Amino acid sequence: MRKLRRCLHTKTPLKTPLYDLKIQQFLQGRIWIEEELPFLQDIIRYHNTQRWIIKTPGIQQKQCMRCHSKRLHEFWCKQCKGHCAYCLNCLKMGRVSNCTNLIRWCGPTYKNHIPEPCMTWTGTLTDSQQRVVKECTVHEKDHLIHAVTGAGKTEMLFPIIEDALKKGKRVCIATPRTDVVLELMPRIQQAFLTIPVQAFYGGSGFSLMYSPLIIATTHQLLRFQQAFDLILVDEADAFPYTYDEALQFAVKKALKDTGRTILVTATPTKNERQKYEKQQTYSFLSRRFHGFDLPIPRFVALFSYKKSFRKNHIPKRLSDWVESCITKQQPFLLFFPTIELMERAAPLFQQLHENLHAVHASDDYRKERVQALRKGDVPGLLTTTILERGITIANLQVAVLGADETIFNASALIQISGRAGRSKEYPTGDVCFFHAGITRQMDLARNEIIRLNREEVIKQLE
Repeated sequence: MRKLRRCLHTKTPLKTPLYDLKIQQFLQGRIWIEEELPFLQDIIRYHNTQRWIIKTPGIQQKQCMRCHSKRLHEFWCKQCKGHCAYCLNCLKMGRVSNCTNLIRWCGPTYKNHIPEPCMTWTGTLTDSQQRVVKECTVHEKDHLIHAVTGAGKTEMLFPIIEDALKKGKRVCIATPRTDVVLELMPRIQQAFLTIPVQAFYGGSGFSLMYSPLIIATTHQLLRFQQAFDLILVDEADAFPYTYDEALQFAVKKALKDTGRTILVTATPTKNERQKYEKQQTYSFLSRRFHGFDLPIPRFVALFSYKKSFRKNHIPKRLSDWVESCITKQQPFLLFFPTIELMERAAPLFQQLHENLHAVHASDDYRKERVQALRKGDVPGLLTTTILERGITIANLQVAVLGADETIFNASALIQISGRAGRSKEYPTGDVCFFHAGITRQMDLARNEIIRLNREEVIKQLE
């Protein structure tokens, strides 16, 4: 680095090509706004003249070159001294406009040394889990892992990641939810202690260091291009990924031309399942790792609960359920259909216990409150569907208020039910659907859980 700066200062030509390793490591597989690069401009200009980096206009042919969206907005720009367009689709990641340059690395590929052993996890997988791992590693095709909630999907990923790292590949675990990233990060880092694992989500910041193993929200993959040999999309059916083509594009853009994706979910769509079954790249795991059945939801009628909250009163059946969990010292999650209803009800529940807090997507203390529940510092949490996935807490009890509301489709209700009974020490748990009328989605969720439990029994009899 000092030698490079001395060369730039004295304008003395270098005898051999010399590039900044930090720039190489940071930009490898990334696409970044030039003004936001954490490097001196003269060094960036030098790398550009040496053709180790590429500068691309942020907007070309009325399209954002980072997310490829055409949702642009024009404004009067002081820098352009005229009309300038910027992208609305990826604005939260920094404004990309006509006068913005995007930077990519095109110099020598950084080769990271992978220590041996790279995986420090010493646990064991069940025979079914080992079968799934083998099915995923014997070929280099896209794959779908369909495994019930609590089947040990994360543990199954460990040997798949190890296999890729040993082959010199760069791996990303992508998920639509920040909470899943926060849940996965310590578990993945613990399993690969010798590997510098990085996590990226909204507000996480970034590191200059190169990492062969990254955990990121699918939104953050818009900042990558041709970066990964293997992308594991965890909770691949979660909102907003399944409905947002831009996020699906982000995964494709971040994947190398020779790379592949493995989708991991407990609730794939019928079309997805048929597609991968036809390609013979579909793995199904219908049993939890500890061998117990999935908890079957029970339906409890609860009419006029909204009216009760407006009158500053918690319906007795609901308060009895919460008080029972508190008395038995069983951690719990109570899911609400809307933030507005939850915030109206929160003060009433705090009369039952002062540490009963509400969490939602825009809650600044969400991470700390979930961690407090995990540690046992709070008895439970009121939550929206933001915690329907990616959270594992021993002996957790679950209730859904307004399970008949449209936001709770069958997939969401199955995922919520899957929060209970996940640990070997506490393989059962209560799942209660409070409703004002049983819906088709509630029936579908319950019947699917019963079917999965029955299917495993049939397999054992065969």
